[in-house]
Parts: sequence; C-alpha cells; structure tokens
Amino acid sequence: MKSSAARLLPSAGRVLHVGAGNGELIDFFDNYEEVRLDICKEYKPHIVADMTAMGEIGEYEAISCSHSLEHLHPEAVDKALREFVRVLTPGGIAIIYVPDLEDVKPTDDVVYLSAAGPITGHDMYYGYAPYVADNPRMAHQSGFTCERLQKVMERAGFAKAIVHKAWYLQLLAVGIKELEG
Repeated sequence: MKSSAARLLPSAGRVLHVGAGNGELIDFFDNYEEVRLDICKEYKPHIVADMTAMGEIGEYEAISCSHSLEHLHPEAVDKALREFVRVLTPGGIAIIYVPDLEDVKPTDDVVYLSAAGPITGHDMYYGYAPYVADNPRMAHQSGFTCERLQKVMERAGFAKAIVHKAWYLQLLAVGIKELEG
C-alpha cells in the first residue's frame, strides 16, 4: 500500500499534517517539509486552526490526515475536504486514513490491538473510550465505509479519488486535485 500511494507523490515538497496532535507523520513523506496543523494549541502545531476553516495558510504539495475526519460531524467533513482541495497545489495529493466501519458492530468485543490498547467495535464507532474520557474532541462524529468516503471525496472536488481497505480496519483514501489548464 505504501508503494502504490507513494508513487503518486512528487519526490519532495511541503506536506500539511492535518489533525497532527502528537502523532507522527506517515512515512510516505520522508523527503517532505512537515507543517503541522491542529485545533489544539497544547500540541504545539505550526498552525492552530480548525481543518474546516484553515484560513490563508499557503499551498501544499500534499496533505496527510490520519484518523481526524471521523471526529467531525458529517457536514464538517465536507467542509474540511473542500479546504484540503483549496490549499493543495494543482496536482497535489491528500492521503487520508479513517476507521473502516463496514463490517464492525459497536460492541465491547475487541476487534484489534493497538499501541494504545485493545480497540473495540464501540471504540471504532464512538472514539477510543480512554481518550474520549480525557478529551471530548476525541469522540467520533462520523463513520466511513469505502463507498461513503469515495462519495464525500468526489463531492469535495477532488479530480480523482481512490479509496480502498487498508490494514487494521482502516480505509486509505488518496485524493488528487485537478491540474490547472
């Protein structure tokens, strides 16, 4: 999966790491200058902003957004994705990961183990309970299947959107902004 998505990227540039939190940038962007954006200033991002209204922050060759869109209400997901298209350079690429809810039920059954601990179906639907207890912004407000994520990417204005199942019940979406001219 890394190789197929990474092949679409220019060899270097600036990547906007949206919803960076205290997370690491995915390794697709080894040769990129990382600009971190988060709504929470305590994570010390370069840009403190809501991903649905990022303001005049310049243009980026790529966007990385891993496990952040699900924290937005459905109408805010559309706004955020339109913002992604807006700040990308022509031909720029957004790489997005979200939980894959297609075959998951919101039960207390453990569906996989993560570095944070066991993840249940309930956690995938509503947010990882220990994190939500400490920070209500960590609650999930939206859910995605391949079909739904494809539709919202297209609706946002990506010229091309590719969505497929990734490892550990995740979806990987690659959105490409139209080239000018």
